[in-house]
Amino acid sequence: MPKTTSATCLHPGVWLARTGVRKWEKPMTNNTPAITRDGVIGYDASEIVTIDQATGAEFARYPVAGTEEAVAAVAAARSVTGAWWDLGFEGRAERLRAWRRQIALSGEEGAALIHAENGKPFDDARVEVLGTLEHLQYAADNAARVLGRREIPAGPTVPNQRAWVEYQPYGVVGVIGPWNFPLLTPAAILADALAAGNAVVLKPSQITPGVAEWLIRTWQRAVPDLPAVLQNLNGYGAAGQALIEAGLDKLAFTGSVATGRTVAAQCAQTLTPVLLELGGKDGVIVAEDADLDEAAAHIVWGAMQNTGHGCISLEVAYVVESVHDEFVDKISELARQVRVGSGDDSEIGPVPLPSQTTIIREHIKEALERGATATVGGLDAVGDRYVAPTILVGVAPDALAATEETFGPTLAVIKVADTEEAVAHINAGRYGLGSAVFSRDRGEAIARRLRVGMTSINDALVFSMNPAVPFGGRGDSGYGRKQGEEGLREFACAHSFTAKTGPARFSASTFGRPAGAMAGALAGVRNRILAESGERTD
Repeated sequence: MPKTTSATCLHPGVWLARTGVRKWEKPMTNNTPAITRDGVIGYDASEIVTIDQATGAEFARYPVAGTEEAVAAVAAARSVTGAWWDLGFEGRAERLRAWRRQIALSGEEGAALIHAENGKPFDDARVEVLGTLEHLQYAADNAARVLGRREIPAGPTVPNQRAWVEYQPYGVVGVIGPWNFPLLTPAAILADALAAGNAVVLKPSQITPGVAEWLIRTWQRAVPDLPAVLQNLNGYGAAGQALIEAGLDKLAFTGSVATGRTVAAQCAQTLTPVLLELGGKDGVIVAEDADLDEAAAHIVWGAMQNTGHGCISLEVAYVVESVHDEFVDKISELARQVRVGSGDDSEIGPVPLPSQTTIIREHIKEALERGATATVGGLDAVGDRYVAPTILVGVAPDALAATEETFGPTLAVIKVADTEEAVAHINAGRYGLGSAVFSRDRGEAIARRLRVGMTSINDALVFSMNPAVPFGGRGDSGYGRKQGEEGLREFACAHSFTAKTGPARFSASTFGRPAGAMAGALAGVRNRILAESGERTD
């Protein structure tokens, strides 16, 4: 009989007793571990035990990588960076397309692993595979255009100099991935980093290591001559720390703000550049001229899909008072129809990180205590492993459910006088990742005023579905971009070149300038500027 408990589903105190801790990082002042939605900061053990989220039974066991394994992985990656770069853009694109083929061939296996380890419905797991295939195609097709040699016009001071820019890889990139999208999120980063010419070491979440193992197997089948270009290290928070300490040239981290701060601080010690994709408290604005049926359908999906486990999930709806009551009726009706479970017809699954249910319950409880009403769900919707959809109406703008990341299938609704008030609420928040606006006539105008990284107009989360669209945030949501041209450049260093093409009228880069040359040059530029504005030059 398989066991029904594992290291990842126990209370931290029981977890410690059963697995044997080797290292803790920055414990809380009351001597309890710092628990985030990534797990416990700095936690370590000798083994990962995953569970089948549908049954709670033990699923698989994985050895945990330590410092020696991290150092060896980075060294192996560094040893092949030259060979990977020497393939050129087309050679790398050829191998990325071969990898894409292997992922497509075994996509059902990958989806089954996502369904088992993460718990999301099988079709949502297939969406991750499909998205991965799209990201690989974009990177393979566009890396040469975006990162290839770019000629720059000669400057007026040095007309005898050619200038150009080349984009070169960092070297070895570390990627620390999340559990909520265990394939698609890291794969979008891997595609950019590999296409740019880097070797990569992936450290997946301790909840979903099997997904990463499968991904690496597809790489090894596709690129048998350079397997070390993409490797993985399984482990907890301490494994991520060991990976950073092993001498990366760049790190990409996806996870909570708390863990992101720890990661950024560690990278700062060695000035290792880092891409941070952190939390969000994404707001949606429903204007007085919104199509309410369209808005309700997209917003309920945007809030509840993936059990609300998305940094870009819609968590707060700011609704203009003239349409508030009708909108609430529509979303409440739709939310009641969302099917929760692990069966074939389920639309949202379990919560794979048990500590997250505590946060979801706390946010709902605090909102209700402060006068909110649950038109759907409420405290009774929060179980040990499953959380049903909850719609909270009349939420105080400064409530936890309106300001802190809930990361669950909940939606807080706040009535506003107009869209001006809604924009002010969103811009006052500490996060700045995604957003949505619903308005027939003013969608773009409203969206342009939001202090966020991404906005969908009259839809939800669509900016995450196009691999050509840059993805990233502002404020506590992190910095840097994946996807699109910006994502490819995120993993390449600009190297600028100039080359003399012939003699200059006078040298700007030696001490042998003719007397009065600079005064004459300044006078000439001044006269041209004055002439452009129609002013006299005498």
